[in-house]
Amino acid sequence: MANTEYLPTIGLEVHAELKTRTKMFCDSKNDPDEKRPNVNICPVCMAHPGTLPVINQEAVRYILLMGQALGGKIADYTEFDRKNYFYPDIPKGYQISQYKYPLVSGGVLQGVSITRIHLEEDTARSIHQGDVSLIDFNRAGVPLMELVTEPVIHSALEAVAFGKELQLLLRTLGAGDANMEKGEMRVEANISVGKGGVLGTKVEVKNLNSFRAVERAILYEVNRQIGLLEKGEKVVQETRGWNDAREETYSQRLKEDSHDYRYFPDPDLPKLSLGEIPEFSQESLKVGLPELPWQRRSRYLEYGLKAEDAETMTSDTELASFFDATIEGKDKEFISRAANYLTSDVLGLRAALQFEGMGKLSVESFRSLVDMILDSRLSSRGAKDALVILVRDGGDTESVVEAKGLLQQSGGEFLSSVAKKIVGAHPEVVEEYIKGKETSLQFLVGQGMKESRGSANPELLREALQKEIKG
Repeated sequence: MANTEYLPTIGLEVHAELKTRTKMFCDSKNDPDEKRPNVNICPVCMAHPGTLPVINQEAVRYILLMGQALGGKIADYTEFDRKNYFYPDIPKGYQISQYKYPLVSGGVLQGVSITRIHLEEDTARSIHQGDVSLIDFNRAGVPLMELVTEPVIHSALEAVAFGKELQLLLRTLGAGDANMEKGEMRVEANISVGKGGVLGTKVEVKNLNSFRAVERAILYEVNRQIGLLEKGEKVVQETRGWNDAREETYSQRLKEDSHDYRYFPDPDLPKLSLGEIPEFSQESLKVGLPELPWQRRSRYLEYGLKAEDAETMTSDTELASFFDATIEGKDKEFISRAANYLTSDVLGLRAALQFEGMGKLSVESFRSLVDMILDSRLSSRGAKDALVILVRDGGDTESVVEAKGLLQQSGGEFLSSVAKKIVGAHPEVVEEYIKGKETSLQFLVGQGMKESRGSANPELLREALQKEIKG
C-alpha cells in the first residue's frame, strides 16, 4: 500500500551477544555453540542464594570500543541496575541491566544517530515442545550489548543498511560474531507513521532474526498502520511479534513503560568511575581500535577498486585480511587484478566447493598467481584452473601450473600448430571471416584457447590464426 502522505519513523533496538571467554557476572563459559543443555552454568548465573556477581571487564571494554568507534560519549560514571520482571528464563527474577547511566551515550553509524549503548546479561533459552516448555540456562548471563537508535530512520532499506553495518562493526572489533540465524544478534523495531510532521503511535516489533525479516516486518507494519489510519481507526501502542512464515506481525501485549520494570541500582555491584581505570582511558581505547569498516571501504576506493568490489571485500573480514596481506607493496594494476580474482573467482569457488574462509589458498600462492597473470605466463583460463587446485588442495603455484601444463604458451611453433588445426576444423567460419565477419575470428580464437586448454597467449594466437588464414 503506497501512500506518500504518511512518513514512517523508525527507531531500532539491537541486542548482540559479546564474544567474551566467560559470562557477564560469573566465570561460566560463554559458548554459543554448546549443544548440551545446562552445561555452562554455576551458582551465580543460576541465582543460588548467597552468590555475588562480578563485572566482566572484557565485556565493558567491548562496549567502550563500540562507543569510541561511533564517536559516542564514554561515561565517566556508570552503574548497573536491576530490571525487575518475572519469566522462567530469568533465574533471579530480575535482569541486571543499565538504566540511568549507560556506558555510552550518542554517536553515529551509517548516518543514524545513536541514543545509547549499554551492557546487560542475556536470558536463558526457552524451548517449546508441544504442551511442555524447557529451559536451557547455558545462555543465561551471557554479556549482551543493547544499542538504541534515535527515531530517525524512515525506510525499511535504511534500517537494514544500519543493521548490516553494525554487524560488520561488531565483527571488525572482535566484539561478537553477530550471526542473526544463531540468535547472536536480535533486532527490535519501533515503528510509527504520521503525516504533516506529526509523529504517530509507536509499535514495537520483536522476533526479527534476519535482515530479510527486518525489512519485511517494517514494510508490513507501516502498511498496517496506514490502513488503520485511512479507515479512521487508531493505532494501539503495543508489542507485536513477527511471523516469518506468514510474513505478518501479530499482537503480543500492551507496551510496557520503564516504570513497569521498577529499575533500581544493583546493590551487589560496585559503581564505576571509568575515568579512573587506565584500561578504559580515551588513549587506551583509541589504540585498541582496528581499521573501521568505513575507513577500509574508503581505502579500497582510493586503490581504484570498483564500489561493488570494495563493498564485497569490506563486508567479509577474512577476505579483506587476505586481500590486504596479498597486495602489500604492490602497484595498482596488481591490486585491481587481485581484487577481481578474489571477489569473482575465489568467492565463486567458495560457493561451488562449499569451503570456509580461503580454503587451502595461501597468500604466497595467490600473490604468485597474480604475478604470473601480469607477466603473461598464465592466461585467464589457466589462472581459473590453477585456482581450483590451489583452493582445494593448496600447494605452490609454480609447481601446480607446471604439473598441469597451464603455463601460457607463446612459442611460434606451438601456436602455429594450434592455428593450423583450428583453421582446418572450421572452414565455414574461416570463409565468413574472409568475407568480413570479424566476430568469426573471435570464435576461432576461442576454439584455439579450448584446444590449448587455456595455455595459449590469446593475442599471439590471434596473430597466428590470421597468418594461417592468409596462407
